[in-house]
Amino acid sequence: MWLADQWKDYEVIDCSGGEKLERWGKYILLRPDPQVIWDTPKKNPRWRELNAHYHRSKKGGGEWEFFDLPQQWSIGYRSGHLDLTFHLKPFSFKHTGLFPEQAANWDWFSELIRQRKAERPGQPIKVLNLFAYTGGATVSAAAAGAQVTHVDASKGMVTWAKENAVSSGLKDAPIRWIVDDCKKFVEREIRRGNHYDAVIMDPPSYGRGPKGEIWKIEEAVFPLIELCSQLLTEQPLFFLVNSYTTGLQPTVLRYMIATALKKYGGTVEADEIGLPVTASGLALPCGASGRFAGTV
Repeated sequence: MWLADQWKDYEVIDCSGGEKLERWGKYILLRPDPQVIWDTPKKNPRWRELNAHYHRSKKGGGEWEFFDLPQQWSIGYRSGHLDLTFHLKPFSFKHTGLFPEQAANWDWFSELIRQRKAERPGQPIKVLNLFAYTGGATVSAAAAGAQVTHVDASKGMVTWAKENAVSSGLKDAPIRWIVDDCKKFVEREIRRGNHYDAVIMDPPSYGRGPKGEIWKIEEAVFPLIELCSQLLTEQPLFFLVNSYTTGLQPTVLRYMIATALKKYGGTVEADEIGLPVTASGLALPCGASGRFAGTV
């Protein structure tokens, strides 16, 4: 498992009975997690010192119960050369605007970007980030020195990502902000003859584009990986695919990436990503990632 274990401002304190107890900066949140199928004693006093609790509804969805939580706050991520600041706020479907387990991937590809810049000074590194959400991967790649194209179908998420770039000191970084359906954008980039040194994609299990386009990951992800392979330069640096869909095991991600990118050589790995749990010393699984790494 690839662990995001460099956080100081975020912590999984404990998890039990279908919920995880988290510290986001100085605030304690309790949120549901379907992976937490065990029921262990809730000894930590912070189980009873919550700032907010998201209650899952048996009918689907749920709602927040707030005790003492601001509408927005910030946390930082400091690891290696990364020094990032993210704005958080509770919104529907239990989210806060950040998936902290993805820091394991930010560290990985940021180091690849820095290594290539050292080996090939003056040569730009172009990264395409699809389903880019609030920009955790975008600001990480930009902070490492890459030129990033950030694509998401939600205008609100792109606006939020811009705020994260500004708060991370990247207001003037070479980031291109695109509100569009990811597949259609990739198809247009292929027609334009544009190329990228790296691709990041974090597709939802199910979603709709800005014009009602339906996305089902099991049907759409491999064709999109194949499409994106046409955008790669002759010596691509990396290709990253994330999945929070339980049916897509790490080996499935590895198989798809290795098949689509076979001609580029390089190495392909896949594994679960996760977060350390303070109370138990164990790791909470949080999805899976497949990684291609080319020659630096």
